[in-house]
Amino acid sequence: MATRLRSVLSKHGNKAAAAAAAATTFTAASTVTFLSSDVVHPLHLPWDHTGLLSSYDCASLRRGFQVYRQVCATCHSLERIHYRELVGVTHSTEELVAMASEIEVVDGPNDEGEMFERPGKLTDALPKPYPNEEAGRAANGGALPPDLSLMVKARHAGQDYLFSLLTGYCEAPAGKPMMPGLYYNPYFPGGAIAMPPPLNDGGVDYEDGTPATISQQAKDVVQFLNWCAEPEADERKKSAAQYMLVLGFTALMTGYYKRFKWSPYKTRSITYVK
Repeated sequence: MATRLRSVLSKHGNKAAAAAAAATTFTAASTVTFLSSDVVHPLHLPWDHTGLLSSYDCASLRRGFQVYRQVCATCHSLERIHYRELVGVTHSTEELVAMASEIEVVDGPNDEGEMFERPGKLTDALPKPYPNEEAGRAANGGALPPDLSLMVKARHAGQDYLFSLLTGYCEAPAGKPMMPGLYYNPYFPGGAIAMPPPLNDGGVDYEDGTPATISQQAKDVVQFLNWCAEPEADERKKSAAQYMLVLGFTALMTGYYKRFKWSPYKTRSITYVK
């Protein structure tokens, strides 16, 4: 092996050396990039609804929506979700009609050309915590809380990252300076996040009596946010199962028809007689 290496270097000279140096530099840069000490990468968690034939847990979605309404909705919005889309998923139609009627929606103009307020309806989107971006930044020290409609899709390892972020708040290690108003979270890039720990044990009272631990609240709200990003996931899996069933039946019937059609030709005997 050493003899072959010396022959290659002697034959190609500086070109081989330059290529080796470039490869070494690329490897070192990649190592620095992927082994950065500024962030901890989340572990892969066994989510039940990610299986090929698995579906969302509607009880967990209902609890997750409760966590969002009572905790997350004070700062974050869900602009792409409407009350009507939650029917049969988290609540019944009657419950959502009553829930929507609790908010006031600016509508109009009326016949006089003026805007007016009316009770919310099923066709309305979930209310925003702030009327505009400027108000959101002013209320949060210049940082705008992002919309959570597609947050699971917007982050690498979305569900695992969000769960780890919500449950990963801790004291900053020795030698890690923290600016006022920032909190240490090893799963957030840089380790310093402006959002205070949003979840606490017993922070919400679940209607079904489930213990509201931090990890349980995080699991439920992350599963609800995953549904917000992929509300068609269950229907897509059901349709895929139907398509695969039809495809398998079609392949079976095609093979049977082929054998039936060609069996007389494959079983006949041809004899040549002088």
